[in-house]
Amino acid sequence: MKTPPPPLDLSRVKVYPLAQRRSLATIGETVVSPATLRPDCSTASAKTIRAAAEKIRAARGRGASVMLIYGAHLLKNGGHLLLDQLMAGDWITHLATNGAGTIHDWEWAFLGRSTESVEQNVATGTFGTWDETGRNTHLALLAGALLGAGYGRSLGRLVAEDGVTLPAAETLEQALRAEPAHPLAPARAELLVAMRTHGLAAGRHEVKHPWKNTCVLAQAFLRGVPLTVHPGIGYDIISNHPMFNGAVLGRAATVDFRQFSTAVEGLDGGVVLSIGSAIMGPQVFEKSLSCVNNLRLQDGRAIVRDHTIFVVDLQDGGHWDWTQGEPPKENPAYYLRFCKSFSRMGGAMHYAQCDNIAFVHHLLHQLQNCP
Repeated sequence: MKTPPPPLDLSRVKVYPLAQRRSLATIGETVVSPATLRPDCSTASAKTIRAAAEKIRAARGRGASVMLIYGAHLLKNGGHLLLDQLMAGDWITHLATNGAGTIHDWEWAFLGRSTESVEQNVATGTFGTWDETGRNTHLALLAGALLGAGYGRSLGRLVAEDGVTLPAAETLEQALRAEPAHPLAPARAELLVAMRTHGLAAGRHEVKHPWKNTCVLAQAFLRGVPLTVHPGIGYDIISNHPMFNGAVLGRAATVDFRQFSTAVEGLDGGVVLSIGSAIMGPQVFEKSLSCVNNLRLQDGRAIVRDHTIFVVDLQDGGHWDWTQGEPPKENPAYYLRFCKSFSRMGGAMHYAQCDNIAFVHHLLHQLQNCP
């Protein structure tokens, strides 16, 4: 039997200071003010937005979940303060995003700048090789794991508290020897290895975030709103860092998937908003909903019902009326995953072809001003 070649040693990847990167956007020119309403949406989108606002009011009135699942472009387009206002008004009970949604959020909070040229930097071997982004994300997740915290809460705490505190390596080693089967043993072991491999000192690690007031992660942490992160291994630029550890990401994301499922458990009569999340949103939601229904049926309870799903993207939705269910397989619209998956999730599903910022901005305006 032929032996395959060994995995590439990525610990040798050279990283650079984040400030050295030519970033394409500053927080000042990106962030959208909630007070300045964007241009009107189409008539169809405006009708969907009004319907979403009515459903959200009704859901919050009965204490049901209102989940907002978003892709990174909602923040790249400046939606930070809009999401904060939705949290402040108690309109949203759960936020969920992918890894990229947190990377841009963190970089803006830390440096006030984010986004790079993928094409130019891949060619020079520098795409994603930015020390502070990879280092501090891992630092947050390693420290948060000792508290049993997931990805979103750990990173939000790092920003809100401007750093983390690490225990002594000797303390971790003693705990591992004394309790090798403890639920936190894997997290203790990963942190111990990271401290010794990467020279992480015990004690306080200060990481200042001058723009934390615009950071969705930090504001969700401070407001007590769950924000879960659902990454993929190798999907995000933090993979291009010598500290990259898929076990650390996987542990944090596992906690967040369970937290996401808690929100789904409360979704009877609730609302799901999927804003520009073409893959992560539908894929994570369908597995979570199946888990929740599985547990409910074991307990003799009814499955999740009477929920409403609003899917928003720039694509035309295949020119299909998704309120009528999914199209036949010979129709190209059948292969739009972000529509098809959500249309299979029970309740009522509505699709809006709309700019993501315009949709969220007008939705916030409806909720605040049009009872």
